[in-house]
Amino acid sequence: MGESEQCWTLYLIRCGDDSLYTGITTDVNRRLKEHNGDAGKGAKSLRGKRPLTLAFEARAGDRSAALKLEYRVKQLSKTEKEALVSRRLDINELPA
Repeated sequence: MGESEQCWTLYLIRCGDDSLYTGITTDVNRRLKEHNGDAGKGAKSLRGKRPLTLAFEARAGDRSAALKLEYRVKQLSKTEKEALVSRRLDINELPA
């Protein structure tokens, strides 16, 4: 299965400082381990913000759709992201 055919997932990680990090991946568990690990495969912006826990995940389709969805979520305010995490905001109802 090629990269473009894989199912991508949008995820939000809650950091130790209560901030939320948004990313996309084809394997959420692997990516969370990379972010939490010391091998340097995680996002640099997450270093020093442990503990990191998965707060939200949603299937996003192909890589292109996932990138577009990630951009839309990154434009949300912290309050809106918290509403997404608590399911008070539906990911399918985000503004385009």
